[in-house]
Amino acid sequence: MRILRYRKAERLKNRRRHEQNAERMKLHVTRGDTVRVMRGDDKGKEGKVLRVYPKTGRITIEGVNIVKKHRKARRENEQSGIIDFPAPVHASNVMLIDPKSGAPTRVRARIDDDGTKERISVKSGDAIPRTR
Repeated sequence: MRILRYRKAERLKNRRRHEQNAERMKLHVTRGDTVRVMRGDDKGKEGKVLRVYPKTGRITIEGVNIVKKHRKARRENEQSGIIDFPAPVHASNVMLIDPKSGAPTRVRARIDDDGTKERISVKSGDAIPRTR
């Protein structure tokens, strides 16, 4: 005897799973921010955020978490060898640098009179401009 399957129900289940996978994390840093690493092997290092991965909650910082990659030449004029590049670190392990004092700070959000949202440094109370 054949078991009946309802395709519509399967499609809805797949859509729900895709929506969960595609969720993005809310991050306190954006590309171009200067941050200090607070935990891990590179604790204390500062650098500029090169790339943000909202799905995984990770960020790439220049000069931090440098790893080696063995690369094979794909074309005849390309050089093969070992290259160094920064690998992503989790955003929870970094803090934004206060523009006034240069110390790491937490971030608060404030909505201005004109309706734009801006980031406020908890330590100094100054606005942290978004550099993109």
